[in-house]
Amino acid sequence: MPPPTILRAPWRDPIEVAGAFADEPFTLCLISDGVGERGRWSYLARAPAEQLILQPSDPREALAALSTLLGPPRPAQAGGPPFQGGIAGLASYELGDRLEPLGLGRMPGWPDLACGRFERLLAFDHARREVLAIGPDAAAARATLSWLGAPAPPPAARGRLAAEIRTPDPAAHEAAVADVIARIAAGEIFQANIARAWTGALAPGGRPFDLFVRLAGASPAPFAAYLRLPGLALVSNSPERFLQVTRADSALIAETRPIKGTVPRGATPAEDERLAAALAASAKDRAENLMIVDLMRNDLARVATPGSVKVPALFAVERFANVSHLVSTVTARLAPGRTGLDAFAAAFPPGSITGAPKLQAMKVIAALEPPRGPFFGSMFWAGFDGALDSSVLIRTAAFAEQAGGWSFEARAGGGIVADSDPAGERRETEAKIAAILAALTT
Repeated sequence: MPPPTILRAPWRDPIEVAGAFADEPFTLCLISDGVGERGRWSYLARAPAEQLILQPSDPREALAALSTLLGPPRPAQAGGPPFQGGIAGLASYELGDRLEPLGLGRMPGWPDLACGRFERLLAFDHARREVLAIGPDAAAARATLSWLGAPAPPPAARGRLAAEIRTPDPAAHEAAVADVIARIAAGEIFQANIARAWTGALAPGGRPFDLFVRLAGASPAPFAAYLRLPGLALVSNSPERFLQVTRADSALIAETRPIKGTVPRGATPAEDERLAAALAASAKDRAENLMIVDLMRNDLARVATPGSVKVPALFAVERFANVSHLVSTVTARLAPGRTGLDAFAAAFPPGSITGAPKLQAMKVIAALEPPRGPFFGSMFWAGFDGALDSSVLIRTAAFAEQAGGWSFEARAGGGIVADSDPAGERRETEAKIAAILAALTT
């Protein structure tokens, strides 16, 4: 099969274009912050040629179903964007229960997997300030280009977006953290990521996409995402890559960038530098990060060429709109015959939001939290050419359509280690959720 056809058009803001289709099921918008090569590309995909939704009761094997949906390999167009068509969508946290059965519960209403095969999409090149319409042939690419002329979307809601927000009990979270610390002291685990949930409802007329627009404007992130499903919507403002797979000559190279360690941004440049330096020097945060680096090294080693797993960056401080994070990088060369989907399955769910050892940490999480559903899963794409990229669904709000409007839930958590302080961990969740709460209330 030949490479796809790519047509170019003048720059348009991707969120503005996506707004026209925001209420259409299986509209998927992946927005980068435009910073550097990592943030160069944003995408809008809609009207998939085929859909795949795996409900918890569906007996199909997930990796096989994904591979069948993707189909045989196809070449990419040289010089084009990383994603030129393929499958894309949501892998919920409990998809991991299909890969390593643990008997996990499920969040009502949310599937384990929801994705489509997208033959057509728009790619937005922030570096060259142009839009690329991609299709399997010239006619399909021209039809995709017509998305740029869709009628203007409804105006975004003004004022307070949330009609109500219910704040989780601080004492309950601190007690859960203390429980994890006790389990660590007893030798059951080394680390577990524990989260808490804010819930509420949008004001009449408010849409999930309105939150997406506000977050993109006030707190841009490299792995922001919006997905509309029948009766559901997901808005993510994630700073964290889960797994990327790219082709280098004849080999596939996997890269994961786990985040562990967080501090708020400073009010002044001097305070910001002081906080970042303290994060870089924090023994607790470095230990937390290193455990997940080791976990990801082990996960990737399951599908990698022996000896190819490397850690090119350890404990790098990266700054985002509201917080600074400690980020490390792990890479591996996939073994012959292994695909990006194989690597995704080997490492899922992300180690940064589970813990170590991973399976036992997941059991601890299940004992202390309700089912996670889309939270701490991944928004991903897998290209026809073998490339793949994916986020960790942190800084995320999940919406369910109800009579008269939308209910929502947003979660934030943190990795708990032996010397964690329950009150400090609770404050860290509040720093992480702050941008979403601000966008809902101002």
